[in-house]
Amino acid sequence: MTAKIGIATASLFPLHTETALLQVAKLGVKNVEIFLNSPSELVGEVFMSMQDTIRDYNLNIMALHPFSSPMETLYLFSAYDRRVTEILDLYERYFAAMERLGARIFVIHGAFTTAKCSDALYIERVSLLTETARRHGVTVAQENVCYCKSGALDFLCMMKTALGDSAAFVLDLKQVRRVGGNPLDYVDALGDSIIHLHLSDCTADDDCVRIGKGEYDFLTLFKRLEQSGFSGGGVVELYRENYGEYSELRESVEFLENLLKNA
Repeated sequence: MTAKIGIATASLFPLHTETALLQVAKLGVKNVEIFLNSPSELVGEVFMSMQDTIRDYNLNIMALHPFSSPMETLYLFSAYDRRVTEILDLYERYFAAMERLGARIFVIHGAFTTAKCSDALYIERVSLLTETARRHGVTVAQENVCYCKSGALDFLCMMKTALGDSAAFVLDLKQVRRVGGNPLDYVDALGDSIIHLHLSDCTADDDCVRIGKGEYDFLTLFKRLEQSGFSGGGVVELYRENYGEYSELRESVEFLENLLKNA
């Protein structure tokens, strides 16, 4: 199996986004997911700095993740129409920026588990966002998140059925672990609707550790993904306390690349 493996700038938080992007580039890693931490990063000198880094280091921006995910419950999945309009306007700014950065996957968390949002309303809102994104050549992908409705595999299966060909998912391994699930079950259920991966290792005592320092069977995961028709890629996404030097992020990428090469 071949798959592009990269690093999420979220792994370098709280570095400023443009600094994190440059740091990843200096590690020699070409594939990146950008986590934008402020609307101000969509314009001006910060945005131009990111464009310069992408051009100078020939980076491939695999996906973009907005800092505003917690807002989605109150805005996108609200019954209050003005808030829905406002977040669609905000996210369309993201989509326009993604066109300029060459990014094609937009990651959403969706509504919290406590949100008073019916399945029908959820699908309606995701469809609205998907239509807006499509105008910019962007695919909206639902990430599984333990504290959101999307943490439940049954909910994701409902989305896949309801959205049909437009259903797209980001599989986050640590988030699956946090609901007591098995990533392979998610692969089997969602199939080729999975288009992007958030990758981390684990031990019996820790659900998120540096890749290659844990016990997770990545080879079986990638083989199952290949069988399902997966054609996307994935990024190493850790918390800052999960590793020491930035070079360890590159080593995590190399671990997975070597695994795939020798599979």
